[in-house]
Amino acid sequence: MTILESAPVSTLPAGRLFIGGSWREASDGGRMDVIAPATGEKITDVARATKEDVDAAVAAARQAFDSGIWSGLSSRERARILQRAYMLMRERTEDLAQAESVNVGKPITFARFVDVNNAAELYEYYASLGHSLDSAVRETTGNTHAYVRKEPIGVVAAITPFNFPLILSSSKIAPALIAGNTIVHKPASGTPLSALIVAEILQEAGVPDGVVNVITGAGGDLGDHLVSHPGVDKVAFTGSTQVGAHAAALAAKSLKPFTAELGGNAANILFADADLDSAIHTVISAFVFNTGQFCMAGPRLLVERPLYDTVLGILAGAVPHVPLGDVTDPETVIGPLASQSQLDKVSELVDRAKTAGARVVTGGHRLEDRPGFYYAPTVLADLEADAEVVTEEVFGPVLTVQAFDTEDEAVALANGTAYGLASGIQTRDLARAHRVAARLQAGITWVNGWALLDPSVPFGGVKSSGWGREGGPEGLDGYQRSHSIVINLEQGPAS
Repeated sequence: MTILESAPVSTLPAGRLFIGGSWREASDGGRMDVIAPATGEKITDVARATKEDVDAAVAAARQAFDSGIWSGLSSRERARILQRAYMLMRERTEDLAQAESVNVGKPITFARFVDVNNAAELYEYYASLGHSLDSAVRETTGNTHAYVRKEPIGVVAAITPFNFPLILSSSKIAPALIAGNTIVHKPASGTPLSALIVAEILQEAGVPDGVVNVITGAGGDLGDHLVSHPGVDKVAFTGSTQVGAHAAALAAKSLKPFTAELGGNAANILFADADLDSAIHTVISAFVFNTGQFCMAGPRLLVERPLYDTVLGILAGAVPHVPLGDVTDPETVIGPLASQSQLDKVSELVDRAKTAGARVVTGGHRLEDRPGFYYAPTVLADLEADAEVVTEEVFGPVLTVQAFDTEDEAVALANGTAYGLASGIQTRDLARAHRVAARLQAGITWVNGWALLDPSVPFGGVKSSGWGREGGPEGLDGYQRSHSIVINLEQGPAS
């Protein structure tokens, strides 16, 4: 019996591709194992799609779009279907949470109340926007009547990563659907399970066949083929900066619209006037949430110098006591990293930092006494501003701590990496919060908290963290094109 079979996931499809409204095996019959990060054991296996399967999925999405069975509906009709999808996701919370927990290594409490909740709310939110997607009439100086139609782009390739499969697919699929597009979704090779459940849910909600297609399998050549495919009109990508840059270059060859949420390395600035108890809670949450595998995590803590030693002392005492371990335990906060390769990457970065002179305040090692891909939550101090572990995205439960003396120095340190996805400020000074936030190079800044996300609030990156936004009405922008229609009112009637 596999791990998944022993878990209460009731109706997971048998790992097949979802193309044109039907479940099918890969064209060559290929399968690939899915591994549980908490144990390193096989969960199940899924179809390993081929390029021919990608072609079939794109063809199904193209036929569905061109037929108008989805784009031809009013936005209100599409909204009603997305609202049904929201309700079905709520009904299947436990299926989705269990799949996300065992597949990604998420603590089950977070999978239920963060991942499933946020994903469902994205469908609800974009369903609500579907009741107000109207054309806009424009006033013109000549004797003309002008209006602007918001039209779907066409076939969207949605490519999502391993860390938040359910949320990051929903942040693409929900706005793309309400706008009238059709979709080919390629989830990360190691974390495909929730995508298959969502395909079931959308079909049951009434999304017509071919509108949403899911292909599972390895990345690399398969992803390149999807991004480059002449039948794909737009690419929505979340992943690493390196892979995102490669995908953007492929999309650019055919001038496809491309939106990307890429890597992050956010700074969390703790000023001496902050509420220290609350700030420490925020600091710890910001770097251990999802075991640090969060593009908008807070892995860089900047502390005003008078508090530097005090904060390090508090972290040394508090971090080792954050509950870590069994992802099925409702009390667990920190789970495993998602894969052996991710564990190796984090371990190697920390080892190099130690060799370069970083002081380990706590952690700094793998947890060899348990199965799976666990790494001790780690705090590093006495670092140079250009240290590799400071400037590069670690993507694990590692916090670097640096001191600053002035507001200007704090801003310079915060902006001192290639990334610009998120940032944070901990202060009781409201004027300072506004002043510093305006200077931070990031798509979103949180004050006196972290990861305060809502479907109505857009997020996304600047610099090497990508472009475009997900969430909010801004999240629709990448899935619609403006079509201006101008009518000459001086033209006489036909004789």
